[in-house]
Amino acid sequence: MWYNKYMENEAKNSANTSEYLVALRSENEKLKAENRDLKQTLEQLMEQIRLARHKRFGASSEKNAEAEQLSIFNEAEIYEDAEKAEEKLTVVAGHTRRKKKEYTLDKLPEGIPVEIVEHRIPESKLACPQCGETMTTIGKEVTRKLKIIPARTVIVEDHYYSYACRNCEKENIQTPVLKAPKEKGVISGSFATPEAIAHLMVQKYVMGSPLYRQEQELNRQGITLTRQTMSNWMLTASKLYLIPVWERLHTELLGREVLHADETTLQVLHEEGKKAQSKSYLWLYRTSGDTDKPIVLCEYQPSRSGENARSFLSGFKGYLHTDGYAGYHNFSDDITVVGCWAHARRRFDEAVKSLPKDKKKGSSAAQGLAYCDRLFALEKEFAKLTPEERYEQRLKQEKPVLDAFSAWAEKRTVAPKSALGKAMSYLKDQWPYLTNYLKDGRLEISNNRAERSIKSYVIDRKNFLFANTPSGATGSAVMFSLIMTALENKLDPWRYLTWLMKNSDTVKDVEELLPWHAPDACKI
Repeated sequence: MWYNKYMENEAKNSANTSEYLVALRSENEKLKAENRDLKQTLEQLMEQIRLARHKRFGASSEKNAEAEQLSIFNEAEIYEDAEKAEEKLTVVAGHTRRKKKEYTLDKLPEGIPVEIVEHRIPESKLACPQCGETMTTIGKEVTRKLKIIPARTVIVEDHYYSYACRNCEKENIQTPVLKAPKEKGVISGSFATPEAIAHLMVQKYVMGSPLYRQEQELNRQGITLTRQTMSNWMLTASKLYLIPVWERLHTELLGREVLHADETTLQVLHEEGKKAQSKSYLWLYRTSGDTDKPIVLCEYQPSRSGENARSFLSGFKGYLHTDGYAGYHNFSDDITVVGCWAHARRRFDEAVKSLPKDKKKGSSAAQGLAYCDRLFALEKEFAKLTPEERYEQRLKQEKPVLDAFSAWAEKRTVAPKSALGKAMSYLKDQWPYLTNYLKDGRLEISNNRAERSIKSYVIDRKNFLFANTPSGATGSAVMFSLIMTALENKLDPWRYLTWLMKNSDTVKDVEELLPWHAPDACKI
């Protein structure tokens, strides 16, 4: 009896022990999983801290400092530029010395006024110390200096004369009085001139000087001109003279076959149905490098909806370079979206920068970056080729790199939330668009052309911060468009805008006012 009870207790104890061990193992596995998650979270946070620290304190350049990363291809070309640079150094007594830079005014353009200042010795002091005779001029030394005079403000007085016949007046013969015809003002009832309005536009959208700063500058010259008046001048001139040209450029843009697009935020304070702190957008569209008549157009829109791009590009057929924003990916079959390798490379660059120094070399992030760098290095080699030659060389040399890159990416397993994981996700999601540039030699490997154009606006935005109303935002987009298009066509924006406003009423067709029809006097 006691034995049976003993065995019964032993069985119960054994069962309890088994249950306890199972529970212990389960708890242990749970703790291990939590530990793995915590380590992964910690590593992701450390990546973000390292990347944030680099963005704040490190160099902003995205150039690959780790030259060894390209060793999976041909490392000889990496050091070629360095060897050329070394040739410019002079070795003197065991150390190197760089050639002293010479500053000269010889490269200034023709036509700049020259102010001659003569330095002579008074005749009373020209007695020869030997014989006492007056010394004569035998030569001169000419030195040149640069003098900068701030912009001058001029009041233009138009004197319109009237004429009458004195003979008829004596004979009491009624004759009409002749009056010199009055020129039409650039803005009816205003004392503005095309030169003044163009200056305000250029100062704001080229030099990044907001109207309140221009108001202060004019006040220092004793001229009271309020920013409200300046704004009214600019917006009225935009409606009267610039918008018709913008619309014709829009039609011209849609007829091209290769375009670029990008967008950036814009704050509009008084916009119906939206808070002042909400975001609006400036959309930019421009031609590619395949034309000698470049166009850059901006459009204000209250949202980032892809419908804005579809509406603007209605009727366009061809290739469109964009970043990875999904709003560009729902076009008709007439538009082929070309992805941006600069964006893909940037993510691998950030993944490298997020790693500790001792783990960067040879890492998967560094290998991915090396593939991107190889593509850009080949593009640099093909830069001077014709589109047809570039198309052939890309298929011959770049497609194998792309195939190897794709196969490499498929074999990698990374944490999706890590910096490398985000780079790999972008690469795989955008791959169909990233490889579209192989379809035509006119296409570019990145959307940097649009980013460079919109960067000017981003820099200006840091100064003027916001637009007051939607109409002001629309006017800003139009003015910025014509200024950027003028610069792309190597025109001086001030001269071009002045010429445009002065000649708008004399031309038969707006086509005559497009930048490539501007006279030589407008060229830089």
